[in-house]
Amino acid sequence: MCAQKSNDNPGVLTSIITNKCPRCREGNLFLTSNPYVLKSTMKMPEHCPVCGQRYELHTGFYFGTGFVSYALTVALSAMTFVAWWFTIGMSIRQNDNRLFWWLGLNALFLVLLQPMIQRLARSLWISFFVRYDAGWRHAPAH
Repeated sequence: MCAQKSNDNPGVLTSIITNKCPRCREGNLFLTSNPYVLKSTMKMPEHCPVCGQRYELHTGFYFGTGFVSYALTVALSAMTFVAWWFTIGMSIRQNDNRLFWWLGLNALFLVLLQPMIQRLARSLWISFFVRYDAGWRHAPAH
């Protein structure tokens, strides 16, 4: 017999990566699913369309996402540095510009990923403060 995973408690990591409401893990956090529609990339509804959870818990709630975004970019930079080191190599010899090539390509990589990083930071930030509620269908949102 095969074990079947029930969808009663969707995974927290999946809901963060897919930008879902942390309370019900079904409603979308953002109005558009494409982060590269730059005019609306960070626009969010006031409440979850599924469970009614308020998304901005207080005025200025998302200012803390700057710290999360910074940590994500540092982690991505460290990962690209390690990958660059193991695949291409690094040296401090004269006339070896591989470090500068990594810096330039890493900067371009981070600029291109910035809309996704910002959304991921918001999703992580709200998930720190709002927990999954298995009985969200029967209890009103706070």
